[in-house]
Amino acid sequence: MKSLKQRRVFITLLAVAFFFRLGFGLCSEFWTNDEKQIYLTGLKFYTTGEWPYFGPHITDYIQIPGALQGLIVGLPLYLLPIPESPFILLNVLSFASLCLLAWYSIKRLPEIPVWFVWSWLMIAPWTLNFSTHIVNPSYLLPGSILFFVGALETYPQLRKNLIPLSWANLMMGVSLFWVMQFHMSWVVLVPYALVSFYLQYRLGESLLKALSFFTLGAILSGAFLVPTFLKYGLVEGLGGTNHTVQLNPANLLTHLNIVEGVLGRFLSFASFEVPRFLGRNTVKRLEFIKEEVWLVPFILFLFIIGILQPIGLIVMWFSRTHMQSDWKAIKYLTLFTVILLYVIFMFAFRDPAAHTFYVTFPIVILYSMYCWNKLLRNTRWRTLAKIFIVSGIIFQAGFAAHNYSRISLYVNRSIPQAAIDQKDYRILGERRPTARY
Repeated sequence: MKSLKQRRVFITLLAVAFFFRLGFGLCSEFWTNDEKQIYLTGLKFYTTGEWPYFGPHITDYIQIPGALQGLIVGLPLYLLPIPESPFILLNVLSFASLCLLAWYSIKRLPEIPVWFVWSWLMIAPWTLNFSTHIVNPSYLLPGSILFFVGALETYPQLRKNLIPLSWANLMMGVSLFWVMQFHMSWVVLVPYALVSFYLQYRLGESLLKALSFFTLGAILSGAFLVPTFLKYGLVEGLGGTNHTVQLNPANLLTHLNIVEGVLGRFLSFASFEVPRFLGRNTVKRLEFIKEEVWLVPFILFLFIIGILQPIGLIVMWFSRTHMQSDWKAIKYLTLFTVILLYVIFMFAFRDPAAHTFYVTFPIVILYSMYCWNKLLRNTRWRTLAKIFIVSGIIFQAGFAAHNYSRISLYVNRSIPQAAIDQKDYRILGERRPTARY
């Protein structure tokens, strides 16, 4: 009876978490160019029936090939022709992936407080601001979590036998070609897949079987790329994305900045990064604080914790002891990821902004769970963690309420609704003049 009651409570809390995240996403930015263009990609598909051969723009002249972005935004409108329907599907996908990551983290770390893992993943700034509202990096979270859970289950030093090897390879294939149609950061995943195949081969696993399941997964999501290349050919079908690879040694200077470079931004995924999401600049952030004075104590507390978290993650990397035998493997996997990002951005035409490698979020969050697991054995740390979580919920709720009447869909919901009702996406806005679709 107690077990049944606990399950009901757990399911209720999950439902609350889902609707909290959905509400946050609906209160987030809708009217800026990036968000609106992604929404228009799917809205155009819904209102015209034209196949979305290309997805997000990288620049005005470079566009990612594949139909998934347009379909994932547009198809929900057929089922529920209201502006919120693409948000609902996105939140279902991101919420499900976070549930997978929470389950996987707890299975790997059975001593860690379950309440901390679930609540922290649901309210972390990066999982709220980039997986609940319509913009292309928001769609990376489901693919990246699926990929890394699968990849880790193929590495001998990290495998926990929680997922069959065949399924792990399938997951990598599906997620790689999923990410490929939303963001250029898919290239970051390729080395992990290659290492996986090599290690499976060295362990005597059937490489043919591994590649077969990986290929099957790749076909499931990669099939949405095929119409683009059939229509435009291989070169033009790339949408100019081949021009994004170029030697860029100037990025090295940006890399070496421990705060603004790769390391600081990578660790920020696992922290309560407040300033980035309060506003685009200091003026905007101060304006928010003046308008929401009641949130100041929570902002200050979370800001301090958000600074201490990355510092703690660096310091704890040097810890030699851990209750988990795979601690060494986890921390070296994390180090490998940072080094890999340094190398990749030497050949990227853009600076290493955090959202450009958000796809690595599962690695740093899992590493951080190993670190916090060690601390949370202590009652005082658990008490601090509870205060932290409650403060985070209050802040995120206040932040969403602030945005509702200022930047969200609800500033003028009637415009996208009219575009849906009249089957004319132009009522909401025009696609970029250089858009191939």
